[in-house]
Amino acid sequence: MRPAAPGERGLKLTRRGTERWRRGHPWIYASDVEERAGLEGGEVVRVLDPRGYFLGQAFYSKKSKITLRWLSFDDTPVDADFFRARIRAADAMRQAALPGETTYRVVHAEADLLPGLVVDRYGDYLSAQFLVKGTDDRKELLADLLVEHFRCKGLVNRSDVSVRALEGLEPEKGVLRGEVPGPASYREGEVTLRADLLSGQKTGAFLDQRENHVMAGAYASGEALDCFAYTGGFALQLAQRATKVTAVEISEAAAAQLRANAEANGLSNVEVLVANAFDYLHDAVDEGRQLDTIVLDPPSFAKHKGAVEAALRGYKEINLRAMQLLRPGGFLITASCTYHVGEEQFELMLEDAAADARRRVQIVERRGAGKDHPVLLRLRETRYLKCLALRVL
Repeated sequence: MRPAAPGERGLKLTRRGTERWRRGHPWIYASDVEERAGLEGGEVVRVLDPRGYFLGQAFYSKKSKITLRWLSFDDTPVDADFFRARIRAADAMRQAALPGETTYRVVHAEADLLPGLVVDRYGDYLSAQFLVKGTDDRKELLADLLVEHFRCKGLVNRSDVSVRALEGLEPEKGVLRGEVPGPASYREGEVTLRADLLSGQKTGAFLDQRENHVMAGAYASGEALDCFAYTGGFALQLAQRATKVTAVEISEAAAAQLRANAEANGLSNVEVLVANAFDYLHDAVDEGRQLDTIVLDPPSFAKHKGAVEAALRGYKEINLRAMQLLRPGGFLITASCTYHVGEEQFELMLEDAAADARRRVQIVERRGAGKDHPVLLRLRETRYLKCLALRVL
């Protein structure tokens, strides 16, 4: 390490911040950064210890509580070649883990050492989110590099997410490069799905659940129910083996796309209902219905720590109802994408639900997001998705 040269933009960390940096956490909060006058946000800054010795480089944020986001331990230019190498390395991992696939998450932000950048690939098209000032200021460069690497026909900017407000950024959505003529088709196992890259959820679809969709289909039998079905990622897999699938989705637009997906796959055993999943499950129990397979894949119930208690109540209610509805030997595939509800909390909630339902329950599989959504050690936020395959006895 060397002292910072005169005139270089360097930020000193506190002793606590220095220890956090050296332990490998990619985020440094405002309370662990000393005076930072003269910076506007989005800059790449040199990170220094309390004595002024070089520790690495990071994106600087003026407005977010996360003041520094790790880029490198090295004193190297953070330029086009830097980002090009990171994009190539991220894609090389996917090519090794998912040979032959053309639909997958290309860049998973900090987990791929590219903080504030999320990129999903749908064949010839890319969908990207620029989530922090550092990547938003460089979105034209990053777009050029992504088009260069993938030779894609179109790149969509899906930065229409609330998290950008923490950086003082407005939501953005539109075609950034090339053209996007309509929904993109992609395969999950034996099923073909369509993703609306401009109007769909997230970057067009929930790619983190792709491997879990196929897994759920392997457990399907008899009468099946998919709650919070969206456009059919789980429902269409269930329909490959179940005699009948009821898909419950509250959004009219998503339900219409689900019906179209079922028709395109020649599946006539899928019934799509526009309804509130909580109400549907409550009524089904009251009616004494019995089912063989149930999937629960709700949206996040807690956007912050203060909402965890209410989230756990919501998770318990739907899982309790599902356990009551299943015939002995039936399977429940249950998921949570709420980071603030940890794996242990989620399983304890399931224990409580099973006790109240007076059912014995086996855990058959514990799963998370797919291989294209890697988890970065020391950043638990990248380990957000929980998906369990349960057998109700």
